[in-house]
Amino acid sequence: MHRAPASVWISDRGRVLTTIASVAFLSSADNSVVSAAAPSVAVEMGLGTAATQGITVAYMLPFAGLLLAAGPVVDRYGERAMLRLGLFAFTVGTLLAGSARSFELLLAGRVVQGLAAAVLVPATLSLVRTRLAPDDRPKAAATWTVALASALALGPALGGFIAATVHWSWVFWGFLPFLLFSWLIVPPPGPRSVAEGADPLSTALVAAAMLAVTGALLVIADAPGWAAPLALAAALAAVAFAMRDRRSARPVLPRQLIANPVFRTALIIQSLWGLGVTGVTVVTPLVHQRWLGLDPATAALPLVAVAFALVFTAPFVPRVLARFGPSRTVGGGMLVVALGLVLVAVVNGSPAVLPRLPGLVLIGFGSAFTVPLTTTALDVVEDRVAGVASGVLSAAREFAGALGVALTAALMGGGVADGEALADGYTRTLLAAAALQVVAVLLSPKLTPYLSPRHKTNSGSAQVPDRSAPHQSSLR
Repeated sequence: MHRAPASVWISDRGRVLTTIASVAFLSSADNSVVSAAAPSVAVEMGLGTAATQGITVAYMLPFAGLLLAAGPVVDRYGERAMLRLGLFAFTVGTLLAGSARSFELLLAGRVVQGLAAAVLVPATLSLVRTRLAPDDRPKAAATWTVALASALALGPALGGFIAATVHWSWVFWGFLPFLLFSWLIVPPPGPRSVAEGADPLSTALVAAAMLAVTGALLVIADAPGWAAPLALAAALAAVAFAMRDRRSARPVLPRQLIANPVFRTALIIQSLWGLGVTGVTVVTPLVHQRWLGLDPATAALPLVAVAFALVFTAPFVPRVLARFGPSRTVGGGMLVVALGLVLVAVVNGSPAVLPRLPGLVLIGFGSAFTVPLTTTALDVVEDRVAGVASGVLSAAREFAGALGVALTAALMGGGVADGEALADGYTRTLLAAAALQVVAVLLSPKLTPYLSPRHKTNSGSAQVPDRSAPHQSSLR
């Protein structure tokens, strides 16, 4: 009797989808788990507010900064090689952070983790465009979003529990088996392109701008004298980047991407969602501890409602997308997110958990309908720049998240407020986040309709195109 080789224990499609889920969960859980454990680190190392926030930002900023340069490298060397490189580097960073007994070594480990994630994420998102049939892409995007939501909601509770019952270092050691599994599941080699790396000076300038503007927001409360110089440095770096990148033969933001109205709109809407929702999610466990009086392990449990709502809704998104198109699907979802944020703000004066749950559920429900943003954006770019496009999308999301954390800290007084002052700051944050989602709703009609998965199936284009053939735009 013929037996399949022992090494063939999962299909290539299964490897791709599992890798998508694995990397999405890893890249998000690392930050959400560590953010919840950060107060315990601060107590042990005697850290102030700015330094404690730096534990989170030290991961997010290198993540966002390198993402813009990592896309062309993925296109050139292939997803498999870059996934293996990223997993190895992430393991090194995890070992450094887990063994750290000084703040400097901990930050070094977090920076290495962020750099590794910047390689892993564009390599993984590139798989969606280059290794899956069109009908599978919405499923892959849903898998990605569900994994992110699960990590975002479960991570804080897990991090708080580990820090309270064992030691904060185990939030890092616990990732090692997960990293080994991710290494074993990496898909086989796929197509490569001859894409060149982005201009080094442009990459450095945009990274400096992101670092400076985030730093300016972080120090407003604790060191306001530094805020204006950092903001000026951010503005100068941003102007210099725009001038350099416009003239560069190897731009960080290729003109063909930014000039595409669908890609540009999806990029902005995704950033608005991250700027509002990520900041709120990171600070919610702190509010629940200091305002509601919950312990670290249970303060993040209400966020599980967000994850469950998103996970439950995500399987229905492809059908909604096929019927209503990306504009109404995404716009409706962002409107529901805005409503959920407002509902939480309305009941925030009450020091109780239960009244917050309806709003949190709506945030998760609406966020599920942001899934089409990734597939819509990647569907309108050429295969040869799929890695660049995924890198830009991921960088925008991570930078928006880092900026959202810093903005939230500024609106809440830098994390030094307590009691009713903290609750008032949280209300301001919720309303500001809701306003950003409303702006996204107004932009959503610019998501030009594209051929839905159902239409592609009917037109006989459900197979992955031949990579050796000239690229044909998905927009007709």
